[in-house]
Parts: sequence; structure tokens; C-alpha cells
Amino acid sequence: MSATLDEFCGSTFWNDSYVERPDPDLPLCVEQTVLVWLPLGFLWLCAPWHLAMLFRKKAQRRKISKLYMCKQIVVGLLFLTSIAGLALTLGEDYGPQSATSFKNPPVLYTNPVLFAVSWLLVMLCQESVRRKEKTFDSGSLFMFWLLLVLCGVFPFQTLLREALQIPDLPRFCLFYIAFGLQVIGLILSAFADVPLDVKERSFCIWTSELMLICHLLFSPSMVFHGYKRPLVQDDMWELNEEDSTRHICQKFESIMNTELGKARRRLQMKQSRKKAKQKSDPHLNGLSKGVSHDVLVMEETGEKKKKKKKEKEKKDKTEYPKSWLIPTILKSCKWILIESAFLKLLQDVLSFISPQLLKLMISFTQDSTIFLWKGYMYAVLLMLVAFLQSIFLQQYFQLCFVLGVKVRIAIMAAVYKKALVMSNDARQQSTVGETVNLMSADAQRFNDVTNFIHLLWSCPVQIVLSIVFLWNELGPSVLAGLGVMVLMVPINGLLATKSRDFQMQNMKFKDKRLKIMNEILSGIKILKLFAWEPSFKSQIQEIREEELKVMRKFAYLSSVSTFIFSCAPALVSLASFAVYVSVSPDNVLDAQKAFTSISLFNILRFPLAMLPMLIASMVQTTVSKKRLEKFLGGEDLDDSAVHRDSSFSSAVSISEGSFSWGKDADPVLKNVSLEVKPGQLVAVVGAVGSGKSSLLSVLLGEMHNIKGHINVKGSVAYVPQQAWIQNATLKANILFGSQLEETRYQNVLDACALRPDLELLAGGDETEIGEKGINLSGGQKQRVSLARAAYSSADTYLFDDPLSAVDSHVGKHLFEHVIGPKGLLKDRTRILVTHGIGFLPHVDEIVVLVDGVVSEVGSYNKLRASGGAFAEFLSTYAKEEAKKTLDGNEASDTEDITLIPEVHDPQADCPPEDVVTVTLKRQNSLGILFLSSRISKKSSIRTIKASEETKKGQRLIEKETMETGNVKFSVYLQYLRSMGWCLSFLAFLMYFIQNLAFIGSNLWLSEWTNDAETYFNTTYPVSVRDTRVGVFGALGVAQGVFIFLGAMVLAEGAVSASRILHSSLLSNVLRAPMLFFDTTPSGRVVNRFAKDMFTVDEMIPMSFRSWILCLLGVLGTLFVICLATPLFTALVVPLAVVYYFVQRFYVATSRQLRRLDSVSRSPIYSHFGETVSGLSVIRAYGHQERFLKHNEVTIDENLKTVYPWIVSNRWLAIRLESLGNFVVFFSALFAVLSRGSLDSGLVGLSISYALNVTQTLNWLVRMTSELETNIVAVERVSEYCEIENEAPWVMEKRPPQGWPDAGRLRFDQYKVRYRPELDLVLHGITCDIESAEKIGIVGRTGAGKSSLTNCLFRIIEAAEGGIFVDGVDIATIGLHDLRSRLTIIPQDPVLFSGTLRMNLDPFEKFSDEDIWRALELSHLKEFASSLSDGLQHEVSEGGENLSVGQRQLLCLARALLRKSRILILDEATAAVDLETDDLIQKTIRQEFSHCTVLTIAHRLNTILDSSRIMVLDAGRIVEFDTPSALFEKQGHFYSMAKDAGIVSVDSTVL
Repeated sequence: MSATLDEFCGSTFWNDSYVERPDPDLPLCVEQTVLVWLPLGFLWLCAPWHLAMLFRKKAQRRKISKLYMCKQIVVGLLFLTSIAGLALTLGEDYGPQSATSFKNPPVLYTNPVLFAVSWLLVMLCQESVRRKEKTFDSGSLFMFWLLLVLCGVFPFQTLLREALQIPDLPRFCLFYIAFGLQVIGLILSAFADVPLDVKERSFCIWTSELMLICHLLFSPSMVFHGYKRPLVQDDMWELNEEDSTRHICQKFESIMNTELGKARRRLQMKQSRKKAKQKSDPHLNGLSKGVSHDVLVMEETGEKKKKKKKEKEKKDKTEYPKSWLIPTILKSCKWILIESAFLKLLQDVLSFISPQLLKLMISFTQDSTIFLWKGYMYAVLLMLVAFLQSIFLQQYFQLCFVLGVKVRIAIMAAVYKKALVMSNDARQQSTVGETVNLMSADAQRFNDVTNFIHLLWSCPVQIVLSIVFLWNELGPSVLAGLGVMVLMVPINGLLATKSRDFQMQNMKFKDKRLKIMNEILSGIKILKLFAWEPSFKSQIQEIREEELKVMRKFAYLSSVSTFIFSCAPALVSLASFAVYVSVSPDNVLDAQKAFTSISLFNILRFPLAMLPMLIASMVQTTVSKKRLEKFLGGEDLDDSAVHRDSSFSSAVSISEGSFSWGKDADPVLKNVSLEVKPGQLVAVVGAVGSGKSSLLSVLLGEMHNIKGHINVKGSVAYVPQQAWIQNATLKANILFGSQLEETRYQNVLDACALRPDLELLAGGDETEIGEKGINLSGGQKQRVSLARAAYSSADTYLFDDPLSAVDSHVGKHLFEHVIGPKGLLKDRTRILVTHGIGFLPHVDEIVVLVDGVVSEVGSYNKLRASGGAFAEFLSTYAKEEAKKTLDGNEASDTEDITLIPEVHDPQADCPPEDVVTVTLKRQNSLGILFLSSRISKKSSIRTIKASEETKKGQRLIEKETMETGNVKFSVYLQYLRSMGWCLSFLAFLMYFIQNLAFIGSNLWLSEWTNDAETYFNTTYPVSVRDTRVGVFGALGVAQGVFIFLGAMVLAEGAVSASRILHSSLLSNVLRAPMLFFDTTPSGRVVNRFAKDMFTVDEMIPMSFRSWILCLLGVLGTLFVICLATPLFTALVVPLAVVYYFVQRFYVATSRQLRRLDSVSRSPIYSHFGETVSGLSVIRAYGHQERFLKHNEVTIDENLKTVYPWIVSNRWLAIRLESLGNFVVFFSALFAVLSRGSLDSGLVGLSISYALNVTQTLNWLVRMTSELETNIVAVERVSEYCEIENEAPWVMEKRPPQGWPDAGRLRFDQYKVRYRPELDLVLHGITCDIESAEKIGIVGRTGAGKSSLTNCLFRIIEAAEGGIFVDGVDIATIGLHDLRSRLTIIPQDPVLFSGTLRMNLDPFEKFSDEDIWRALELSHLKEFASSLSDGLQHEVSEGGENLSVGQRQLLCLARALLRKSRILILDEATAAVDLETDDLIQKTIRQEFSHCTVLTIAHRLNTILDSSRIMVLDAGRIVEFDTPSALFEKQGHFYSMAKDAGIVSVDSTVL
């Protein structure tokens, strides 16, 4: 082979003498063949991919840019140089001056031809890159240019040497021209040819090799922007199509459907085998029957705990398709996985080259006969290997992080989509909180594991390779070290299992704490009105203490595992070296062996540390996998349940249908048959719990069809009983995705009586409505919901009692103008569930439901005459009502639940739920009268016209504040203060001593290795050997001990900091004024208790510890290198300066990107919570697609901040690793320069340290950044610790013991506004109310009725004037003194999860007798005594396992227990049926006869027997007199009464 090449080149191909000399060079033949063919071969291999692009028909052409022109011109000139080279050779051989005897060798013909063809290829490749869509550069072309220039360096210096002797001028010039052009070509190819318009819009997530090389040379603009000023969302780049949510999800979904299908088939086979087995074993079968019978018995007897346990077991055991999620993820990401695996493998292999180079370097310093150039070569090779490692590693990280994000996004979108189509059976399995957790926590867990998934095979590979190389160095002695490592594995396993148990316990406490926190925020108004905050505060703090106990145990356990980890490397090397020197006296430890082994042990540390962590996180992920598989594998809602056959004559038809809420549940509706003709108005009536709302759910396809056929013609619009309002503008809520048609829109506004409201709202119809319609009253929400339906112009309308939430005159208006026979929808099919008896004469047909069965159908008169259930219904409630026409909404009982208290928010753990979920939950609970309840109302309008000219669409919900710029140093100090200065200092000291021990042990080792020279050719003394081993071991153990102590001290400090921060956050939030909760979505508050507290508890201590260790590690390394090669000290300062700037640049951008990420993440969960709570509405209107798109958009907004963050991390890593690589290079270079004066031990030590510094430097910045990012949580928590508090709970001036004893009230020129910048809501109220007077307060919506009660409790403080109770100015006493002496029965009966007793008496002030008496008076004694647990009966979240009536009666019982002299009824009976209403009224008249009672009324007949009636209008008292006097006066009150069909004081009071 060599001879052929000799002939081909016309010179020797290889001879050792070329390199074995002080000034080596490569033979000319190698330079002309190998070094030319290598880059050209690479180009020819890559060319087919590029050329294929050129011959595609639809290749897109971009404009020709200047950069592209420059690139092509450079290649054109290179083509000319190769032609010139060929011409020169031909001229020399065949020209006029040619010598006949000497001909040029073939290589001088071949190479120019090869180059000429290659240059043409390069031009074609560059053109193909220009044509390829969304591709602006080529990694392969860049690598070709790089190889070409690197290979050209050798001929460069060879020709230069020759030129100094006998120049071959033409070839000399041609080569240098070509080389210069190649360098220009390399530089140009490093720039991406991005068109301007694309540059502004987007940034590619470079996944080519080029990306990182580019980052080596040039910085992304974003990093500079981020350094100059804080980044904002608008600075983010647009996403590429393949990185967008939509693209990721489509791919994931198609694979998921296939895999899920397979899993379902497997499950069916398994179930059929099980059934067959059961049939063959009759004993088993009988047993299972017994269990189900048992459950039935329990349901009847109400043995709650057992039942709960059984249900839980049943829930856990439910079978679902398994083992399909991981294959789906693997298949959807297989190419990224393969590419990243390849890069990881290259990086792993390269990491083992450095120790071998170190070995050569040490032998170079020991042997002065080795040529000097070899030393330089080793130094350059060390740097080159390190650079390649950096590039491969960062490219691998880039791919893995992008992969992690894609997996998270795919899971989030799949969960969202699933939530939209879930069947009710599946919905029973998981609460909304759990579903939001799937989307946040579980998806994130997959993201984290995917980042490091390759370590599963890479760690074992690294371990095996390390052992092979170590065996090479130390022989069998390495097995001793290996034995120590193997021993570590079970210990780690044990620790991992234990810590997992602690984590599980911790999660339980966290969930419990957040659940109560959620309830507190939902019912915060009740807590304030009843002055119950201290009770709930202590509940939370008890749970928190438990949580901190577990946290402390977990931290101690981590300290033990840290101790083991830090001892591991020392013990391993100690065991290996001790055995090595003990085995034979000939084995003397020299520098080569020791430091090569140490650097191999260092490599070994990483996989050994990562494997257990990886396994632990894999275990956690399997939990998430199970949860996700169960959720995503659940059944979908049956779309075919409701047929849409247009050939039917009737608009709605149900024939012989029975329906239940789940497959195994009892039917709620039985044998229902119903025909509704097109254009008919049908009313559905019946007692509470007779199945009216369920009937509408059947038509929406929300219920499980046991038998029967349903057909609904055309589109459907649905108005739920509890209005579902989106956090958007009022206009957007009404249009609900439809196009705006101005006339139709205006007509709808008029018909739905929304005009006056628009005048009140600051921004008209552009006003932003807060979450769950917080700034609208109940009636307004209901009208908006009705307007949404009216605007949708559907064929069939389903109204679930929408008129019960509005005032009677408004109800009348809505019926007349929208629903009724002359309304806006008169030609459409309408089904109306109602309790308003007055509407019934105007409907075409009435359907009467009794216990889930249709008992009668017919017109009003026909049914009345028939004397059946309907007539009975009428006679009970409406002897007088039926005679009157449209009297509005007197008989308003409602069905379906008040379960979205005002400030409930869907962010962190527990969003509101919609009607169906609630009904399901209630079905599952004790089966007590599963009454449903009604809308939460806020009759006070909280958005009043702003005093100045308001801008379009004024915001109510404050935008989440986001700190910008540096995290203030005071935040760090605040955290350290919370930890305790003493503990903070102690922890640092321990870590410092540990670092000294580490350096000491390595210096000792370096001394030890010098023994090889000291005792050369003599026997190694045993005493010296033992001393060496003993001290080395002692120092190793000392490291472990100090790091253990440091971790323990830090853990103690962290627990203390967590306790202090949490308790100050909790007490401050509970003391915040009501205004704060109205303008802050509770998700934001929960976020502080959930995510931010989690960061304070778990992330900050970890970051803090890693940061101290990294800082000390870097300082230690620099110290050792300076000790070994003092020359290095000159470099420390410039390196530190560069390092500092890189770090500041990066941290500024990274921190802001993290902040943007967390702010853009909130809307994803908010939108999800909102969607889940409005599921039935979204499904009814068929808007699933629109919501899916909206979800994609919100996720994309978040992705725009995540991708740049990943890139900024790589930007940093490349720069830092380059710094580290220079440290390696210089420490090696200075070792070469001063080889005469250095001992080999110190050289080995300094270079093996330097090899480690790259990683430590990278970690230090990463940790600094992470610490800054995490400390933001302290900043956010302390932001809420500084909210302005309401007045003190208790003041020095306290009211007398029995105050108020008379119950006299005096308002004196009382004025109030909701916020300082808003107008007054009450304008100078002045009145006197005598002891034991019964006052009725009436007024249209927004007149200020509820504001009046808010003022009595000082929920809002006076602007002017005052309120005096028994002569005491309420502004001069503490809030709790005031609130605990007044009593209110609020309009929304809010209950908390806990026992019945806790709900009545959270402070345990009263005896059981008192409580039973209160229950008896509130007509609940019978119910409470029928419960197996009596007063200890567990009330579920929001009181869902009680009917609304029962909840309202419990609120009455609370009032009865208090026995205060002043009672306020805030529309307390608006949400209950007439029976309950009657009971409440009766009790109040009897038990509170000696009290002053203020009643805010919707229904005028409830207050006709008041002593006096106060009529409010626009915040002023317009009338205040006895009812009879007001009737005679014929003013405001008279007109309101007339509207309600009341003509005199004697009208029947229902």
C-alpha cells in the first residue's frame, strides 16, 4: 500500500524520522493524500442529502442575499484556484519549457480535479440550503470547511519552511490564496443566512451541529437584550412549526391512539380470561356477590368510614389500559432520542481520552529525553479533546431539554383534550384538583426524567469503561475499590426507598394543607364575617408542623446519603491504593498511576452519583405514569347518545329512556318519554331533587343511557342554573366565539336587560370580567349567560332555571323579551326548568317530574283541572300566586349547587367544578336528599363607574406583578435571617473545613507518589506505607464527616426558614382586606402557598448547598493549580473577569426568562380550570375545538419563553466550558514550560484538578442562577407578607362584655367607596334603628343593599361618617370584637370540609347540648341524629354532601348559636325552596324576636311584616317607613311591589 502511495505522490508516504526529531513535520505525501481526501470525503458523503433537495419539484426559492452571494463568489474563486493548479501542472509537464525526463506525479493531476469537482458540489449544496424551507445554514458544510482549514494547517507550515529554502513560487502562491479563501469560507459558513423578515419574527432552535459552534463564535441577540434591560414577552421569538404545540400534539396523539388501542385490547383479553376463571370457580363468584351486597347494606345504614375505605379500594383497583404511555413517548420522539444517544456516546468515549493524555503528560515531565514538541502537542490535544467534549455534550443537552419540553407539552395537551371528552364515569374517578396536578406536576416530572433518560445506558457504559482502564493501571487491586462501590448500591437503594416514603407523606400533608387553604380562600368572606380566621390558621399550622417534621426527617436522610456519596470517592481510591501497595512490595504508587486513577475515579463519581438519583426519579415517574395512563385511558363521553336525525317531526324526542350518572349508578330518570314539537315552549316543573336538571343533562348527552332513544334536531344552546362566566370581556362572553352582528347583538343586550348594567360597568361591554364573573352580581351573571344563548341563534334552547337568580321584575322582563311566547326566541324550541309558577300559564306544555319519572304532561289548564301532582304542587304553594299574572320569581327554589364561592380559583390545586361533576359527587356521597343548589349571587356591583374617564375595557384583576432586574441582596439576607445567622455561618464553616480536607488529601497523595522516586530501587518501608495509607484514609473520612455535619446544620436552618416564612405569609394573607381577595385571583395566592413554598422548602436548601460546594470547589482548584505552577496566578485575574461578565450576562437573561416562564404558565392552568368548570356549556355549544385551539395558544406563549431559556443555558455552558478548557490548556502548558523545576506529583495533581474545573465552573454559574431563580420564591412570598392589612383584630379599647345588649344602630352621614379611586357607593346614609326592630332593605340591583351589610362588618371601611352600635363607634374597636358580636346569615351557604361540629363551632366554645339545641331549632336535629357519626359527620369540600337547603339551615344554626342582638339576613332564602324558606322564616320570627334584624330581600313578600322598610337607590335612602305607609305613599317601594304583583300589605306571605 505504502509503495503505491509513494509512486502516486512521487515521494515517501511515511518515515518515522520525520517525527522523531525536535522540529517534526508530516511527509509531503501524507499532506497531499490523507489531509486532502479527509475533508473532501466528508463533503462527498454529505452531498447526496443536499442534492436531493435540488431535484424536488416544489423546492421553495428565497431571495438571493448578500451573504449567499459572498459564499458563492468565494467558492467560485476557489474553483478557479484548482483549475489554475491543474493548468500549472499541465504547463510544467507539456508546456514549451517542459523537461521530457521529469514528469509531475499523478497526485498533482488528481488533487486539482478532485478540488474542482468538490467546489462545484459545494456551490450546489449552498443553493440547496437556500431552497430548503426554514433552513438557513448547514452544519455539514460548516464541518467540511472546518476540516479543510484544520487539514490545511500542516501544508501551510510545510510550505512556509520550504519557502525559506527553495521556493516553488507558483504553487506557494496558489496554496496561500486558496487557504486564505478557505478561511473566509469557514467564517462565512458560520453565519446563518436568515432573511430579515424571519429574523424579526423567529429564532430557530438550532438542532444542527452548527448551533453550538455558532454560539461559540457569536451570541444570540436575546442575551444582549436581556443584559441591557429586563426581557418582556414581546422579546420572545416566534416558534417554528415543528416546535409548536399543535405539531407536537398531532404527532403524539396519532401514536397514542394506536398504542392505547392495543392496551385496551390487552385489557379486554385479560378481563375475559378473568371472567372465564370466575365462572369455573363458583366459590369466588359468591364471594364477590357478597361484597356488593355488603356495599348496599352499608349505603343503607350509612356506615361511612367502612364505605369510604371500600370505595377507595374499589377506586384503586379499577382496571384501566396500562403500559402504553412510555412506548408512545418513545415512538413519537425516536429520532431525537437516537441523535442524542449518538452524541452522548461520543462524549462518553472522549471523556476517557483525557486521563490517558494526563498519563502521557506526567511521563513527559518525568522523562527529560522526550522531545519538547510532544509536551506542547499533549497540551493542545488535552484542550482539543475537552472542546470536542463540550460541543458534543452541549448539543446532547440541547436535544434532551427540547425533548423534555416536547414530552411535557404533549402530555399537557393530551390531558386538556381528554378533560373535554371525558365520560362521567371517568370524571368520578378524579377531582378537578387532581386533573390540574396531572397537567402541572406529572407532566413536569416526565419533562425532568426525559432530560436525563440516556443516563440509563450511559452510566453503566461509563462504569464499565472506567473499570477497564483502572484495571490497566492498578490491576486486580481495583476490585477492592469496586467492592466498596458495590456495597454503596444497596445502601443507596435503602435510602432511596426511605426517602420516597417521606416524600409520599410530605405530599399528603401538602395536599391536605392546600385543600384547606383553597377552602379558606373560597370562603374568606365567611371567615371574615364570623371572625373565624384564628381557628383555620391554627388548623393549617398544625398540618404545617407535621409537614415540617417529615421535611426534617427527609433532610437528615439526605445528609446521610450526602455523607456516603462524599466518602465514596475517597473510600474507593483509599481501598484501591491501599490494596495495591500492600499486595506486593514492588508496587510503589507513582504519579502516573495515582493521578490517572484519580481522574478515572472522578469520571466514575458521576455515573455512581446519578444512577440512584435517576432510579429514584424513575420510581416517582412511574407513579405519574400510572395516574396519567388511568386518566388518559378512561372512557370518553358517548357522542352517539343523542342522535341528530333531522327527519324526525319533533324537535326533541325521548322514548322509553332510563338514565344514570354512571354505568354502575342507579337510574336518576326512569322510563322517560317526551316529545317536543319545533317552536314549542315547554316548562319542566317538580319538587327539589325530582330530576329536572338531569333531564336537561340527558338532552346534552351528559348522562349514561341505560336504555331508550334520544333525538335532538339541530344545534343546542344551554343556560345552566349556575351561570358560567369566562375571564374575558363582557362582549366576548356573549359572542362566545361567534362573529359580531351589530343589530343582533344590540337586540340581545336589550332583551336581556343588560343596557343599564353596561352603563354601570367602567368599560361598557369591553369591561374585563374577573375569574368566575367575580365583578358581576348573581343576576348579571345569569343575564350574560342568557344573552350568550340568545345570541347563538341555535335551534333548541335548554334553560335550567335561569330566572331564579334575578329580581322578580327582571325575571318578568327576561321571560317577556327572551323566553316567552313574544320573546326574542319565540320561533325556537325552548325547554325551561322553572319554579316561577307565574310563568306557567304562558307556556305551551308543562312536564311534571316526580322522583325521576314523568308523572304528567299537558297544558297549564288541563293539568290544573286533572287534579294530579301538578294541581297539588300549585295548591301547596300558590293559592294566590296562580291568579296573578307574571309575578316573576316568588317561588324560587332551585336545584344545583352553590359551589363556586366567589374567590375560588383554578390555579394550583382545586378549581371550581361544574354542575355535572357536582351532581356526580353528590350521588356518590351519602345519598341524603341530593338536592342541588343555586347560583352564587353578589348583588353588590363591585365595579362602579370610575371617577375619571375610563379607558376601554378596564381591568379588574390586577396583572401579576413580576419583579425585574437583579434579585435584591436583602432577599438573600432575609432568607439567611430566617435560617438563623449562627446556623448559616456554621454550615459554611463545615463545608470550608471539608474542602480543606479534600485539598489536603490530594496534596498528601501527590507527596505519596514522590515516594516512587525517593525509594527507587530500594525496599519500600512498611511504616512509611502505613502512614501514607492511614493519613490518606483519615482525610477522606474527615471530608465525609464535615459534609455530613454541614448538611445537618443546613437542614435545621432550612426547616426554621420554611416555618418562619410560611407562618408570616399565612397570618398576613388572613389579615388582608377583602378588597385584596376581590382583585387577586385565588390561584395566585394558592401559588404562593403551593409552588413558592415548595421552592422555599425543597429547592432553595439544595441550591444553597450545591452553590457553597461549587464555589469552594472552584476556589480550591485554582489554589492547587497556582500552587503547582505559580505562573498560572497571572491568568487567574483575566479568567475571573471574563467569567464574571459571562455569568452576569447569562444570569440577567436566564432569571428574567424564568420569571416570564412562571408568569406565562399561570394562564395555562387558569384556562384549564375555567374549561373544566364550564364543561357542560362548552360541550352543549360544541365549542371543544375552539377551546383546544385557545389552549394551544396559551401553551405556545409559555413555550416561547422555555426554548430561549434552554438555548441561553447552552450559550452559557459553551462559554464556561471554553474557559475551563483554557484552564486545562494553560495548566498543561505551564507544566511543559517549567518541566525541569516541577515534580511529577504536582503536575498530575494540577492537571487532574483542571480537568475537573470545567464541570465545577459550569455548575457554579448554573447554581448561582438557580439560587437566584429560586430565591425569587422568597421574594414572592415576602411580597405577600407585606400586603397592607385590614384594621387590627383586637384593639386596646375593647367593648363591654355583653355588648351590644340593646341592638340599637345609628348611621351618621355614612359614606363609603370600594377603592380610593372609585366613586362613593353609599352617599351619606343617616338613620336610627331601634332595639329589636325588624328592618327590610330593598332596592334594585346595584342600589347598595349588600354594601350596607359589608359596612356593618367593616369589610369596607368608611370614607366619612360612622356607624354606632349601642353608642359605640364601630371604627374604634377591633375587627374581631365587632364581627364576633354580630351575626349574619349570608346568601351563599358556605361550608368547610371538616366535621359538622367544626362548621358550627370552630373554636369549640359551646357544649354539645347547645349545638343539639341549635340544630333542633334549625330543623336539622332529625337529620343529624340519623347520621352514624352525629356531630362528627364529615362534611365534604364546599358541603357538597348536603343539600342546599340543609346548608342554609346549618348557617341558621350558626346564627342561633351566637345569640347576638343584631342579625343580618343577606337574601338568605333566595337560594332555597319554599319549604326551607318557610322553616327559616318561622325560626327567625320565634328565636330572634328580641333582636334587631336587618333583612336584604329579593322577594318583597318576605319583608312585608317588617317594622320598617328601607328603600335604597344609587346609594341613598329614598324611603324609610312602615310597609303600609309606603304603600300609601305610592313611591319607589310601591312600584317595585306592583312589579312583583303585590298590591297590599296583606298579600300572602309565602
